[in-house]
Amino acid sequence: MNLIALQVKTSDDFQKNLEHLKELILECENDSIILAPEIALSGFCYDRMEEAAQFSIKAIEELKMLSINKTIALTFITKENEKYYNTLHIFHNQKSIHTQSKMQLFPLGNELEYFTAGNEDDIKIIEINGVKIATLICFELRFPRLWEKVKGADIILNPAMWGLKRKDHYETISKSLALVNQCFVIATNSADDNMAKGSGIISPFGNVTRDDNKEIVVEKIDLEEIKKVRKYINIGLDNE
Repeated sequence: MNLIALQVKTSDDFQKNLEHLKELILECENDSIILAPEIALSGFCYDRMEEAAQFSIKAIEELKMLSINKTIALTFITKENEKYYNTLHIFHNQKSIHTQSKMQLFPLGNELEYFTAGNEDDIKIIEINGVKIATLICFELRFPRLWEKVKGADIILNPAMWGLKRKDHYETISKSLALVNQCFVIATNSADDNMAKGSGIISPFGNVTRDDNKEIVVEKIDLEEIKKVRKYINIGLDNE
């Protein structure tokens, strides 16, 4: 299995962003789990929220079609009952099999002014072909209580738009998430000029594959690593 972080820039052109993302996904091998940065298709376009929400409807359908032999995850600006959300979709076998909206909004980015928080109960472990997968969206990475919600996952996804000034925070916390939870982490951050990059695949043993110069960061993994670390450094996760 390949774990893939797509480390891309987001332009003002939603359609261009979608086409580029689709091109990268098509380059990825089958049997891959692919994660794009937080709202990679639109960015935090607070002056175009309605436009972004309408575009997301189209983009969701197109990206869903690419998930024949791949699992694809990313967040979109969505609208429900006149409220806007930052909503994750996980696509598999041409279906959206899980959604969750970001519940821990980032005050310094003015997110609370434009977005409605999601439901914490939606942060949970799902199974895809027997693999346990969970997601924390960007700022949610900083909250220890949310780590409890994803404890026992084999793979934790973290789509992010994390600022350049806190690059070390992003890389350190995402690695810690893998070590503490003894799992794989796909940490996928934006490549925008003011963002930290630092995208990577982190193993349960803390081995990190990162490259700030690449749009596709990939690592072929062996899920047996999870069993090994949980057996030899037993903290009770083998029974999760």
